[in-house]
Amino acid sequence: MFKFILKRLGIAIPTLLILIVFSFTLMHSAPGGPFTSERPLPPQVLANIEAKYGLDQPFYKQVTNYIVGIVTKGDFGPSFKYKDRTVNDIIAQGFPVTLKYGIWSFIIAVSVGISLGTVAAIKHNSITDYFAVGFSIGAQVLPNFVMAPILVIIFTLWLGWLPGGGWNGGQWQYLIMPVIALSTSYMASIARIMRSSMLEVLNSNYIRTAKAKGLSNRQIIFKHALKPALLPVITYLGPAFVGMITGSVVIDMYFSTGGIGQMFVNSALNRDYSVIMGITILIGVLTIAFNLVVDILYAWIDPKIRY
Repeated sequence: MFKFILKRLGIAIPTLLILIVFSFTLMHSAPGGPFTSERPLPPQVLANIEAKYGLDQPFYKQVTNYIVGIVTKGDFGPSFKYKDRTVNDIIAQGFPVTLKYGIWSFIIAVSVGISLGTVAAIKHNSITDYFAVGFSIGAQVLPNFVMAPILVIIFTLWLGWLPGGGWNGGQWQYLIMPVIALSTSYMASIARIMRSSMLEVLNSNYIRTAKAKGLSNRQIIFKHALKPALLPVITYLGPAFVGMITGSVVIDMYFSTGGIGQMFVNSALNRDYSVIMGITILIGVLTIAFNLVVDILYAWIDPKIRY
């Protein structure tokens, strides 16, 4: 396992380098530039600004300096649009917000989704099963950009129970609707995957043998069926966790939480390429890291898997 982890880390380094070079190339290939506006700047002023940020250098040198800054200092460079602010400062401001409601969304999505899928499989073709399937279908046809305004209409405009937006330090009143809007579709997918996997496991030969030996349903579910049924769910949880903790553009924009998704959109609209690059690299690092965690969990859940 240790050799496998080292191998994956060795693959991650060139993968991140390719991601950086590819993203950097796309940024420079886009029409216009970070200092392009409806009223063009005088050529001498534009040349001075580009010289300040190193944009007048050859492309290969810009890429090299950017990678060296990340590796040696962990520095994503300055923002092109916000004076006296670096990309690190912007990410440090928005990422904790997104991380907080993302982790709560993940906890709720996993706990409710796995429980609902397991119960639906055990109570196959019952009212509980039909409810779980109906809920999953309904939640998946109501994505977060539909769920968010529905929640605001019900809980803010009609009932007046919750604030319609803002963050205010992450108090629970401001967390509830973003968490519900973000976790619902993931919860439905987890419940659907868990139900299908659990049904397959419950119909396997070794479960029939366990029943024939007189084991209780509780022992069969928790000792013999649950762990192998979790394997397909674990596969889904890796990218799902990254998606939730890096936030949703819709959640940040609609509820004005100030998270990293909102900053990503604002940087794209403002052509703040350095912020776009920093957030892209952050998502890439998290994706690689949690895919590695998923592979390790695979071996822990199923001892037959050896890397």
